[in-house]
Amino acid sequence: MNARLNIGVIGLGRLGRVYAEDLARYVPAANLVAVADTSANVAERFAKEYGVPKWYESHRDLLHDSEVAAVAVITPTSTHKDVVVEAANRGKAIFCEKPISLSIAEAKQMLDTTQRTGVFLQMGFQRRFDAGYIDAKKKIEAGIIGTPVLISLISRDPFAPPLEFCNPKASGGLIVDMGIHDFDLARMFVGEVANVYSTGGALAYPEMKSIGDIDNAAVNLVFQNGALGVVQLSRNAVFGYDIRTEIWGTKGSLQIGYFRHTPVLVMTKDGISHDVVPHFMQRFDKAYLAQIRDFVDNVLKGAEPSISGEDALAALQISLAATQSLKENQPVTVRMRSEVNTSN
Repeated sequence: MNARLNIGVIGLGRLGRVYAEDLARYVPAANLVAVADTSANVAERFAKEYGVPKWYESHRDLLHDSEVAAVAVITPTSTHKDVVVEAANRGKAIFCEKPISLSIAEAKQMLDTTQRTGVFLQMGFQRRFDAGYIDAKKKIEAGIIGTPVLISLISRDPFAPPLEFCNPKASGGLIVDMGIHDFDLARMFVGEVANVYSTGGALAYPEMKSIGDIDNAAVNLVFQNGALGVVQLSRNAVFGYDIRTEIWGTKGSLQIGYFRHTPVLVMTKDGISHDVVPHFMQRFDKAYLAQIRDFVDNVLKGAEPSISGEDALAALQISLAATQSLKENQPVTVRMRSEVNTSN
């Protein structure tokens, strides 16, 4: 019988439930043995629905469960540091959703702890596991479009999440929480970012101002190799979920993403129409599943993490520099880890 990884999921919010369902139903190499959520009722209901033998209200109780060999940390970003550090000190292999944390100091503490304890840490950036992005990366590496010189990345949500989620104290704000996906892809496709310049505002949802966040932003990138980029972020794509990337090279370009969700066009005298992608789960459901399968396989095989803590730290540095640029209304240099004052 093939080995299975005993895993627990910490955090059963909207995304945590997705990972837990995948682990319970669609990852044969995983054995979901425990779940934890700050709402004990939520944890108990999920466990009973999916046949999970144990549920906890405290993540610490789950981490003290000797049967749990690995954990998926899908809690608010503001809690990542404490949960990951505790998990590492308990010797658990760790999958952690992006962003890694809200500050460089916390991220560095997380990486230092996982390195000291020798535990496995893989970060969650599901777009890297999407078929379109995987194929685009292969084509770039094959030289099909030549050298990338300009990248445009678009992330637009159909509506704004609740204010308590958008609050930068919990999520990091629009540029960190949403933009970090695009900054990670920018590094993957083009290389390290040298400096950023951001503009933005609370334009569609004025109530964002009350928590110190924005709903629309544009971030210009200059890469260390001289290439250029722009990231567009929005919470008011009222027609649907809009995630696209375009990479221009010296020999051609690549476009990733789509508007039409179902491959059907309606053509009448009133015009031509089609549906759109409703939200992130309809767009990236296969990517989320592929990502958590990859984590389980890597732990069981003793392989290296597909997305390292260093990758997550680099994306966070770009995000925080872009947030600083928005506040200061001027370009900001992206500092490398060796240049970072960990008091930030």
